[in-house]
Amino acid sequence: MPYGARCAPTLPHHSAGQPREAVADRPAGVPFKARAVGHTDDVTDEVGGTRLTDGAGRPKRTDARLRSAPPVAQAPAEVGDGLGAGRRPGVARRVARGFGRAVHRPPAALGRGIRRATHAQGAGESGLGKLTELHMINSAGDMLITIALASTIFFSVPTGEARGRVALYLAVTLAPFILLAPVIGPLLDRIPHGRRAAMAGAMLARALLALALSGAVADGGLELYPAALGVLVASKAYNIVRSAVVPRLLPPRISLVKANSRITLAGLLATGAAAPVGAGLHQFGPQWPLYGAFAVFVIGLFLAFTLPHQVDSAKGEARAQLAADRGEPEPWVAKHSPGHRRRSEERPGLRTVGASVLNALIANSSVRALSGFLTFFLAFLLREHPLDGHGAAFSLGLVAVAAGTGNALGTAVGAWLRARGPEIIIATVLALALGATVVAAVRYDTATVTAVAACAGVCQALAKLSMDALIQRDVPEQVRTSAFARSETLVQMSWVAGGAVGIVLPLIGTLGMAVGAGLIAAGAVASVRGLLGAARRGTPHPRVA
Repeated sequence: MPYGARCAPTLPHHSAGQPREAVADRPAGVPFKARAVGHTDDVTDEVGGTRLTDGAGRPKRTDARLRSAPPVAQAPAEVGDGLGAGRRPGVARRVARGFGRAVHRPPAALGRGIRRATHAQGAGESGLGKLTELHMINSAGDMLITIALASTIFFSVPTGEARGRVALYLAVTLAPFILLAPVIGPLLDRIPHGRRAAMAGAMLARALLALALSGAVADGGLELYPAALGVLVASKAYNIVRSAVVPRLLPPRISLVKANSRITLAGLLATGAAAPVGAGLHQFGPQWPLYGAFAVFVIGLFLAFTLPHQVDSAKGEARAQLAADRGEPEPWVAKHSPGHRRRSEERPGLRTVGASVLNALIANSSVRALSGFLTFFLAFLLREHPLDGHGAAFSLGLVAVAAGTGNALGTAVGAWLRARGPEIIIATVLALALGATVVAAVRYDTATVTAVAACAGVCQALAKLSMDALIQRDVPEQVRTSAFARSETLVQMSWVAGGAVGIVLPLIGTLGMAVGAGLIAAGAVASVRGLLGAARRGTPHPRVA
């Protein structure tokens, strides 16, 4: 009888969970392999070319490495190990994994969406996307500090005492610009290779000051204001450096106005996301938003050093001309003129920045004065005299939401208006702001006040974006940081002046709207003619809008 027929009946039948037994009558020399429980398809017996098959007629697998392995015995079951006891750990593990995936997926999807948006149109390759993400961190941290300070300075005291505290806060906001224009701006101009370190230093300073504020914000004492002053100085220094490095990270397919719009819009979105977080943290105590700000700024500290190296390099940047409205001679004549060598060696200064930049500064000053005026005038007016049929909290919230929505809309429109020059955009927003304030002065009600707040937000965003684009276009890189510092000083002083008027003005709605219209009218008279003339003449520089 062949060996195959003799061996087949001797194979024992196995069931799941039982160890294999060696075949007693297996002839010498016939290979046999036994593995762990459950691997019934690994038994192989070949004699004279005959190979065992499974129940379906398929040949069983052969593993030459394990043919001589001894049988593996199953460990004896312990008392109490039943079906349920063996499955509980696996079920708990699967539930935990599912819960972890459910918690992880929304933030991961949000992060991927933000990364796709910030790195679109070549911004990821140029480094503009990382700068946008850093600005989002900066805006979120500033919002958390603002929530903590606002609850202490304004909302926690009566109106009369609040006016004094707000006036002191306005005086404090002027102090940073005493340093920015003559000190910080020129200092950063002289160290153009340390822009990443400068932004990281601004993040570190605010992280430490947030911890210092957490100890003073509970009682609202005078020690609160020096720390708040330091936060403002660091915040403005960061904004100046960030504006100065945008041209170094500009992708080929994105204009300066659009790049500024994307960065500003990302900051507004981060501010909106941080506001409810800060309000929730404030429920645990006024110091908790400051703890959150500390954590956010620490993240920004490390993120600043991930910016590309061209942030610290001026290689390839062309020297711009200061006077955009001055006729340029032919290249050959300019090159061979007697004063060419002397003029080429002169360091550009800030005595003139061109007519377009000057008129843009005047227009922005009037718009920022309106913004500061409305911020404080409406804050006190609506606290004492809410809008018709509404409470004080709802009225303040409605105006704040309208202003924030308008700011976001203006930023989005700035990215969309790529075919228009910055001068035309600034002249248009002045006309829009003037029309809205005049209508509100004639007919003061809920709709017109809300419209004025929204228009102020739109106009402030568009005017600021256009002015930044003009400075980035017309001012040389060697003094660009100083130009941004001086422009920030001028517009912030205008904001403080408008806010001071809003504090002392009688709380009469129509009177306030008329004063706001006067602020815009003064700026329009001083700047619109020059802006339109510069737009008609054109500029030797490439369009940036």
